[in-house]
Amino acid sequence: MPSVPGPEQIAAAREALIALDPRLATAHASMPVFAWRARTGGFEGLFRMIVEQQVSVQSAAAIWKRVFDGLGGEVTPERTLATDIEALRAMGLSIQKATYGHEIARAHVEGRIDFDHLERLSDEEAVAKLVAIKGVGRWTADTFLMFCEGRTDVFPGGDIALQEAMRWADGSPERPKEKAANLRAELWSPHRSVAAHLLWAWYGAVKRGEIVLENPPA
Repeated sequence: MPSVPGPEQIAAAREALIALDPRLATAHASMPVFAWRARTGGFEGLFRMIVEQQVSVQSAAAIWKRVFDGLGGEVTPERTLATDIEALRAMGLSIQKATYGHEIARAHVEGRIDFDHLERLSDEEAVAKLVAIKGVGRWTADTFLMFCEGRTDVFPGGDIALQEAMRWADGSPERPKEKAANLRAELWSPHRSVAAHLLWAWYGAVKRGEIVLENPPA
């Protein structure tokens, strides 16, 4: 498990964010203390993110358990490459996800990326290494660095939930596109990951009906 910010660090970052951008005040005031969404890091963490994409939470957990067990509880690049595509498909993966698993593993084995020492790279360098792998897009790279590597200043501007929460915060009639969302988030550096956690938490609470927006944008 990666080292991630604790409660005191998150609380301090939230206060700093409000000072940087008062438009986050409503989200901040609405949301109680939350923990970092920490996940397993390294190759296993990225492979799992790929496996779990575009399926329900329940299905993702079931499929990953079959993959984990099928690899003997040893989800390494070497073990994954030694398992052919058809065997991975038999564990519940689509041919596309099985292929991406091999691509990620091959990138590590061939030295194009080093999952064991990714922390040595800056955020920008790490993103560049990740998106160069077939099957890894910018959203996956950003969320991997945040959840699986504990990075505190990345922001997946292509995330629709974040874009919608940003629209609410700004009282805007339109949701920002990815480029605009990333530009908007630059104001929140060096706490962009905490801002993302805050906006996700707020978005979820609104969608579940736990919070009713006052004067919601059209």
